[in-house]
Amino acid sequence: MNRLAWIVCLVSLALSPAFAQTKTVQPGASVGMELTVYNVNMALVKDTRMLNLARGLNDVQFTDVAAQIDPTSVHFKSITAPASVVVREQNYQYDLVSREKLLEKYLGKPITIKEKNEGAAPTVITGTLMSAQDGIVLRTPEKLVISNPDSLELPSLPEGLIVKPTLNWSVECLRAANHKVEVSYIADGIQWSADYVAVVNTDDTLTDLNGWVTLDNKSGATYDNAKLKLIAGDVRRTPPANANRQVEYLMMDAAKSVERQFEEKAFFEYHMYTLARPTTVRDNETKQIELLTAANVPVKKLYFFDGRNRQLDDQNRAKCQVKLELVNSEQNNLGMPLPKGKVRVYKADTDGSLQFVGEDQIDHTPKDEKVRLYLGDAFDVVGEWRQLETRRIADNVWENTIEVKVRNHKQEAVNVTCTEHASGDWQILKESQPSTKKDAQTFEYSVPVPKDGEATVTYTVRVTG
Repeated sequence: MNRLAWIVCLVSLALSPAFAQTKTVQPGASVGMELTVYNVNMALVKDTRMLNLARGLNDVQFTDVAAQIDPTSVHFKSITAPASVVVREQNYQYDLVSREKLLEKYLGKPITIKEKNEGAAPTVITGTLMSAQDGIVLRTPEKLVISNPDSLELPSLPEGLIVKPTLNWSVECLRAANHKVEVSYIADGIQWSADYVAVVNTDDTLTDLNGWVTLDNKSGATYDNAKLKLIAGDVRRTPPANANRQVEYLMMDAAKSVERQFEEKAFFEYHMYTLARPTTVRDNETKQIELLTAANVPVKKLYFFDGRNRQLDDQNRAKCQVKLELVNSEQNNLGMPLPKGKVRVYKADTDGSLQFVGEDQIDHTPKDEKVRLYLGDAFDVVGEWRQLETRRIADNVWENTIEVKVRNHKQEAVNVTCTEHASGDWQILKESQPSTKKDAQTFEYSVPVPKDGEATVTYTVRVTG
């Protein structure tokens, strides 16, 4: 049979009465679930099921989808015979059963209510439902009844209400078969974040770091035995006014796999973390899964004082900030791209009990980049900032002399980074020690302060503008 004859045959079949009959079909249970969760409160769901399609039109009822599905993102395909199956129409039915919906459907229709009677059988009243606002209003042949009944009896489930959110397709099939179909869609209401726990040693030079994935599922569906993938990165989504939400993917070369529960790979301009085993993510559940474990990671404890940007007291004083710094490198027992999240830091006291010493948020951090955690303000390291002199040299030229003092009441020496700022066109005329220019408006002094001692920095800066 030549190609033209084959096309004519297919058209004839499609126009035949037998082909035009519609069969109602419900898929079987899921035979493969994939869940890719983004840290922007959305997930891509891929659900594979078996579907027995007849030749012709099939009315497919696909239930157990997420209540927060984006119906415009749904994609249906037959893995068994993709060229033989076409979706002609799709409807998303989400008018779910509730007390309010049921009563709304029964307005103007007969219902039965039961009212309690102390020590006696309940009173049964049948009448036409007139209102369901702030109680029940029934019209009986004798009177109007206003009640807050203990129970209601309805003859049947009204047409149009469903128990579960349902995708309804009109599927045209050229060849009857038991098809394996894949349905994918985007669902909101599910997100993940990273949480880290760091325990520093006695002299604040090493830390043990544990990372956890926290999944929060409020999407309105449970994903059984799902192959779980997590995407870390700043994925852009268009506003809801744009009907068609699309996520574009481009696989890049894989980064080094880590021997942990999650395998990490570069993915487009993001990073993907794939769980090595299936897991069930239940609706309205918060689940935590270990992401990484690293021991003896070198850290530095740093002190910072920024007198111009700190809230000074009436003596021009403010506490110094305390930060921990580490490098996310393989040499430091890390080297895995770290998703953004909260880092909680603990330290053992003299009794060996862990005590909380501070927390901070980190952004997505590539390998070999620094992580700096602001944990709090030092109790025993105090900074003092004052402007000693200001001189007007010309209409737009000023010279300012600044003094910064740092006092260390600890029993060991510390080094404090003093951050200073100047705007416009500026030049340091003199300074008590060399500074380091950080950018067009910032320069720093590295100030060693002896134990139970004080150090002073002074400088004069000329500012034009």
